[in-house]
Amino acid sequence: MSGSGGERPFVTLTWAQALDGSIASAPGTRTAISGPESLALTHRLRAAHDAILVGVGTVLADDPSLTVRYAEGVDPRPVVLDARLRTPGSARLFGDGTRSPIIVGAVGADRGAEAALEASGARILLLEPDPDGRPHLADCLEALYAEGVRRLMVEGGASVLAAFLAEDLADELVVTVAPRILAGLNPFHPAPAGIDAARLARSLVDARWERHGDDMVLRGRPRR
Repeated sequence: MSGSGGERPFVTLTWAQALDGSIASAPGTRTAISGPESLALTHRLRAAHDAILVGVGTVLADDPSLTVRYAEGVDPRPVVLDARLRTPGSARLFGDGTRSPIIVGAVGADRGAEAALEASGARILLLEPDPDGRPHLADCLEALYAEGVRRLMVEGGASVLAAFLAEDLADELVVTVAPRILAGLNPFHPAPAGIDAARLARSLVDARWERHGDDMVLRGRPRR
């Protein structure tokens, strides 16, 4: 496919950051940033989407459940970008066995890992890789649309957020800014490997700020 222009879900890019832009204290670490009020907002957003996407690095570092716990609503379907199928079958996003996460890997991934994940209840989508060995994001979105996903929430990690922005695949941004300085991992500076920093520059239209507890939340649409 490689971005053939087919139908794709509406994509909401969302993350929490400190005042200096840090989304974690260091790469590969889990850092609580949001206050309870903005965290509840994030969970209401989850409930408003069909699926929620993270990279495998986030799964390995945080082992998130990707559920709606602090708001009313239905849990979105987990989606993991995982070129080499490294997601463990014991990951919390599998829940009690009733959820069927979608794992998006690259053609040529280990067949044993594919079989093990399917046995754990995952739906495996293998797509043609880009030169860096990762599935093309545009192809991923078309494949998710074919799976019934109409609204997709993207939560991270850093390289995934940057890639969606660089490829102009985000329809809305919801960014929580907490009143603290971490001096840690910034998803956009420096640009992750393989991403042109110039393509990350964005201004937002219809931007508005909301206060949730001590945090400020910015909503807006990337200008195209």
